Amino acid sequence: MMIHHKPASGAHVGANLSVSQIMWRVVLALSPATAFGLWLFGWPAVFLFLITISSAVLFEAFCVRLRGRPVKPVIMDGSALLTGWLLAMTLPPWAPWWIGVVGAGLAIVLGKQVYGGLGQNLFNPAMLARVALLISFPIEMTTWANVSPLFFANSPGFAESWHITFSGLQNLDAYTGATMLGYIKTEFSQNRLLPDILKDYSPALNFIGWTRGSLGETSTVLMGLGGVWLIREKIIQWQIPVSLLVTVAVLASLFHLIDGDHYISPFLHLNSGAMLCVAFFIATDYVTSPNTPTGQLVFGAGCGLLIFVIRTWGAYPEGAGFAILLMNSATPLIDHYIRPRIYGRDRQGKPLEIPKL
Repeated sequence: MMIHHKPASGAHVGANLSVSQIMWRVVLALSPATAFGLWLFGWPAVFLFLITISSAVLFEAFCVRLRGRPVKPVIMDGSALLTGWLLAMTLPPWAPWWIGVVGAGLAIVLGKQVYGGLGQNLFNPAMLARVALLISFPIEMTTWANVSPLFFANSPGFAESWHITFSGLQNLDAYTGATMLGYIKTEFSQNRLLPDILKDYSPALNFIGWTRGSLGETSTVLMGLGGVWLIREKIIQWQIPVSLLVTVAVLASLFHLIDGDHYISPFLHLNSGAMLCVAFFIATDYVTSPNTPTGQLVFGAGCGLLIFVIRTWGAYPEGAGFAILLMNSATPLIDHYIRPRIYGRDRQGKPLEIPKL
């Protein structure tokens, strides 16, 4: 007599890559854009980058030790290093050293460990820290260095850069200016029109990254290539970055077509700020984004919509951090209503009928 049982749960699926392998592949994908950004802004950017990453690892070790767990396995998985790396990519490259330390503490302690550690956090730790820093220290977080490549004649040397990072800039206006999005926002407040504002704008220089901004706002091409490589390696899925970028492009095209004097073009939207860094490296965070392909499309579109709205009508020139956090908070709701079908069950979770042979 043959007995037929209805399957009670889904089958187990094995993963080909460990956590540490995934983290180090993301670091590898970030490396070309990071190296270019560090070269572009010189020694102060190098110092802040190293301080931020080191602080993130140390805060992780402190929290793990405080909980009575072995430190080395947690540190070696690379998650703390990647969190510090992503945070450093969003900071002004000439920010004072304590911005990196405070930001790393917020990311690791408040953004990750208070929830229970890796895989338990509701919000992306790097974005949580970046938004908290922006609200708490608006001057330091909106002071953007001019392009000052390493070893160029007019760029600060090692000793002067050390002084910039650890003692602050003495003549602030001589070294800094606004990002492209910040400049446009300011000029709009002076009732200037977009064609006049952008008369000296160079799309080519902006595309390769020769512009003010964070390390994650520099080379669009290197960020894009790194993101495409992650998709090719199946580290991330295409749904979130594509839906995010397409949403911004469609909205920007529509409004620019209606009024080209007051709404910037889709190319400028996609080529400015941290758009590609967010689309490929932050919005795709496994823990804080939905589980299903359909849910990821909704999540990416929501991020794109919020970025466009905040950039266009909000008080801040760049809305990526706020958009990511808002959509992170919506992830449980998206997963609740857009569920994957469990193997052996229908979309409502009821066991499938198995025909008798």
